[in-house]
Amino acid sequence: MRTTIGFFAAALLALAVPGTTSAQVVASNVTVPSDSSPPAAAEPVDTSRIGARAPAYIVRSTEIQYYRPTDQRGINVFESPKEPGVAYTGFKLSVGGAFTQQFQSLDHSNTASPLVVGGVDANDLMDIGAGFNNEGANLYVDAQLARGIRVAMTSYLSSRRHNDTWVKDGYLLVDDSPFAIPLLENLMKYATVKFGHFEINYGDAHFRRTDNGNAMHNPFVGNYIMDAFTTEIGAEVYLRARGLMAMASVTGGEIRGNVTSPDDRGPSFIGKLGFDRQMTQDLRIRLTGSAYTSGKSPGNTLYGGDRAGSRYYYVMENTKATESAQATSGLINPGFRYKVNAFVVNPFVKFRGLELFGLAERAKGRAKTETSDRTWNQYAGDAVLRLLPGEKLFVGARFNTAEGKLAGMANDVKVSRTAFGGGWFITPNILMKTELVTQKYSNFPATDIRSGGKFDGFVVEGVVAF
Repeated sequence: MRTTIGFFAAALLALAVPGTTSAQVVASNVTVPSDSSPPAAAEPVDTSRIGARAPAYIVRSTEIQYYRPTDQRGINVFESPKEPGVAYTGFKLSVGGAFTQQFQSLDHSNTASPLVVGGVDANDLMDIGAGFNNEGANLYVDAQLARGIRVAMTSYLSSRRHNDTWVKDGYLLVDDSPFAIPLLENLMKYATVKFGHFEINYGDAHFRRTDNGNAMHNPFVGNYIMDAFTTEIGAEVYLRARGLMAMASVTGGEIRGNVTSPDDRGPSFIGKLGFDRQMTQDLRIRLTGSAYTSGKSPGNTLYGGDRAGSRYYYVMENTKATESAQATSGLINPGFRYKVNAFVVNPFVKFRGLELFGLAERAKGRAKTETSDRTWNQYAGDAVLRLLPGEKLFVGARFNTAEGKLAGMANDVKVSRTAFGGGWFITPNILMKTELVTQKYSNFPATDIRSGGKFDGFVVEGVVAF
């Protein structure tokens, strides 16, 4: 049912997108003029010639200012650009979408001791084989309200955790002054303000991750083992100039709004400093450091906010698992629900077609019932080589490891993943990619289902985004 709903939803979204009269053809970098019309009726029309000179595809033109495209053009775009991109000509409404489908062939195993509960071994792994996963689909609605002011909303039409449609986030982004005050207008040349319920800007990995139906910007199929991604209600303020960036944010510290349990609730503070500059025509260097702190919260989800779910279905889950209830299979959530302090450094280098991206992260926190903090460290390195004109092909390798203590365990545990992937952009809106993955679990107690755990195999994924 969800596959059918997602397919028809995406088809309806495609029909809702207005046609483009003039845009850049990515395949050949040719601009198609808007007056490219057939010859006058008095002259004979050679239909074969018209078909021969028609471009294979024309990417959709951008109508919204300060916008990161959801298709291939959004790769290696991190924060929403400070350059407007297009001129302001009045109110604009843009509707887009994305959906993805995977074919999974993964095997898993463990050495855990039997743990019989109600006559059933809770450490007996689910029998899994090759097959298709249910797809995810996103709906994007963006509106240009004034010069440099836009509103954005993302809805998940279908996801691993939810059969129904629900809103991921919605926020107002301000990059220009709404008032004719010279001081404010000059300040807004460098400042950006975001209000609402949004994906928090902690680290750079969340710009490269798969977000439910949109997997265009992720060169691999899976996200990182400790997936620092969540949405919170609050505000972000940026200052950017000459490749330097500073960001400060205050949020409610939870994935949703709430007014109960006031004694357990406090704000979260997020800060980010960065450098991002095109050093030469061939070389770009970016380096950022981010910090997140929440002194108390009834339900912090910095490492558990992905409401869409993991791409590795049922791995390391027992025979009673369900697709939605065990949606985070293959991921590690350290369980810092009450208190968390985290810091991450992300270097990024792009030299011609070669991209290197790194992650070094340390997080410390606890649940409310715990009496002392626990610590987790995560490291990752990506190497991606993009090939052919328009970077239509790519291959890559990723190594990711996370190590720390889980609640109720005496010793640190470790999870490591090696992934090799590649992909082909059939058009800037259509991507086919695959990933060979091996993930291992170390030092887990013998009574934990992940003891001696391992899964490996491959996943093939198709993505459409517009």
